[in-house]
Amino acid sequence: MKIKKERKGTSPQPVSLISLVDPSSPIAEQYRTIRTNIQFASSADQQVKTLVVTSSGPSEGKSLTSANLAVVFAQTGQKVLLVDADMRKPTIYKTFQLNNESGLSTVLSTGAGVVETVQNTPVENLSVLTNGPKPPNPSELLASVKMNQIIDEMRNLYDVIIFDMPPVVTVTDAQIMSSKADGTLLVVRENWTRKDALNQAKESLALVKARLLGVVYNGAEQNKDKAYYYYSD
Repeated sequence: MKIKKERKGTSPQPVSLISLVDPSSPIAEQYRTIRTNIQFASSADQQVKTLVVTSSGPSEGKSLTSANLAVVFAQTGQKVLLVDADMRKPTIYKTFQLNNESGLSTVLSTGAGVVETVQNTPVENLSVLTNGPKPPNPSELLASVKMNQIIDEMRNLYDVIIFDMPPVVTVTDAQIMSSKADGTLLVVRENWTRKDALNQAKESLALVKARLLGVVYNGAEQNKDKAYYYYSD
């Protein structure tokens, strides 16, 4: 079951969007729990409007987490923008079966704006800014003044902005964006994430004074229907 490659429609969702295809499942409930904890992390002084989702290494479920979180936030009626800021190995456009001819890299390197580049999804209240063509200098683009301006534009247009980032240990992209965002989630996977890599990831985020909201724990052996969230703000 796939979404047609259109900007609007009501096509069936891919199985990875469990929060949409099976909202009563234990997994979907865990994503709603994560959403609730993030909402409670907001205050008048520290509102969590921009959120970075990253991991210490590859294949730990950070893009899956980003997509499902975007869905459950949109289900509350808030205007949500999911941004594929993984300019090295983008996957969000595949998850939502969207066109990736233009996206974040286009907005950063040309005069294109966010409004004309985002794509609607069949999920009400959820828009996606795909990665676009892979640039040769992703870290420099994310660290630019233009990126700061784009974030300000997004803040004016959406209630929640979620940035799916590359693993923080591998490249500096997640560090850069975590320093700009209101909060960061670190995704780990049981029997996969190395302890030394996890420690390195936490140190890298602390170095840029990122606000680490907590850890999403994937693939628990004792209950494979759940993704656990540990709030640590």
